[in-house]
Amino acid sequence: MVLLVALGAIALTLSYPPFPLPILSFFAITPAVLLIREAVTDANPTGAAFRWGWWYGLASNALVLYWLVVALWHFTPFSALGYLATIAIIGLLTGVMFWFVVRMRLSAPTVPLWVVLPVAWTALEWLIGHIGDIRFPWLGLGTSLADAPVLVQWADIAGARGVTLWLAWCNVAIVEAATDVRGARFALRGLAVVVATVVLALGYGAWRMKTLPIRDVGVVGMVQPNEGFQEKGDPAHADSVVGKLLGQSQQLLAKTPRPQLIIWPEAAIPDFLWRRPRWEAAITSLARDNHVPIFTGVFWADPTWRTIQDPYYNAALLIDSTGQWRGGPVYAKHYLVPVTERVPFVPVSVFRAIPGIRNWSGGFTPGKDLPVYETALGRFGVIVCYESAFEDLPREYRAKGANFLTNITNDAWFGSTSAPRQHASHLVLRAIETRMGIARAANSGITEFVDPLGRTYDETHLDQDTIVTDVLRTSDVIPLYVRLGDWVGTLVVVLTLAGAGFLLKRRFRP
Repeated sequence: MVLLVALGAIALTLSYPPFPLPILSFFAITPAVLLIREAVTDANPTGAAFRWGWWYGLASNALVLYWLVVALWHFTPFSALGYLATIAIIGLLTGVMFWFVVRMRLSAPTVPLWVVLPVAWTALEWLIGHIGDIRFPWLGLGTSLADAPVLVQWADIAGARGVTLWLAWCNVAIVEAATDVRGARFALRGLAVVVATVVLALGYGAWRMKTLPIRDVGVVGMVQPNEGFQEKGDPAHADSVVGKLLGQSQQLLAKTPRPQLIIWPEAAIPDFLWRRPRWEAAITSLARDNHVPIFTGVFWADPTWRTIQDPYYNAALLIDSTGQWRGGPVYAKHYLVPVTERVPFVPVSVFRAIPGIRNWSGGFTPGKDLPVYETALGRFGVIVCYESAFEDLPREYRAKGANFLTNITNDAWFGSTSAPRQHASHLVLRAIETRMGIARAANSGITEFVDPLGRTYDETHLDQDTIVTDVLRTSDVIPLYVRLGDWVGTLVVVLTLAGAGFLLKRRFRP
């Protein structure tokens, strides 16, 4: 059992970026399947299921999310506690999921494992993305195929969660085929069914890549200033931060073809713009004199803001081609990173009293509006930082008429870990689900473009001062996933609740 837990943790880790091993996704959770099968035969099956599910969830997420310690250390010396709390909670939920699957197998043996486990696994993924201030839907199983976009083109029908359900089913089917006691003929038949689904996915993907109508949006320029984490937060360095953004934007404007929209990364302007008149004059003049809008990440609060206890936001705004920005829509980040942007369940005043806490961490207020910005290139929406892991915001933008999407982020706090590549991989699924092109501007990388087929281009290297300019491509197709919503998520949650109701009924009315 210990070996299976270890193998499961390693396999799941290797199935995600930066490891380009999409084939591993079809085997990554086979150790979990074997653990559940073994638990069913244990003297205390449900106890064994919970115990081994806990260890499996703990170990696998400890490896996949190891970078949390590095990232959180920038904000608080209690980073190890945040990391341990994250993997412990996910481990606990995984243990409950294992328990549920085994309980269902014992109470309803006619319901096959290849139904119960994929549904429960996908429902758990849905739950992790919907548990209030601590939601953290980082790297769903479906995202492991971001390196093979041809296999996930059908996410325009079922979303990334549909891909998760399929991959979980494939893992169970492969285990059951490989352990089929009826002989080689039945084993081959089971494997043939899995291969047939892969062929169907490849066929749909090849057809979609050949037939999806794609058009040029226009030339977009992006700035990657590569400001160090400590330097960016240093008030004495603030003027040089803005000066660098302006200088790199001038370099963009000198390029041919000339950008029609310039994008700066998350929190690029290190203070409220309305209280920095010199910055405001320089930035608005750049946009007005060159007739090119600038979209930028900012810290934001109402101009009546006085103290750190008042609401403030991680936000983004558009400075239009006439240099105007006041009165325009401001997007405030909806989904705040637990601990670093919003400490769950802890009042801001209490959190601020802890020695060593950075002034701008832990106390942001979540936004509510979802503005669509108008430019000469078309209409676009924005997702900030790890909001790329949430499928609902891009889908809502598309439904509201957005033509393309921007993602602004600052991944400098990840350091040289696997997190920046894991982070960027989410956009492959977001582009396919919505059939929108995406421009991603990152402070330290990875800055890139993603076309509506999930293909990335003009990717930058990490930790480089650079600029990127290219034609952003998109599609006008509104896919079924946008029209239907997360129907797979709804389906698996309903089925799981029905299973839970069945177990309760058996418990109280045998």
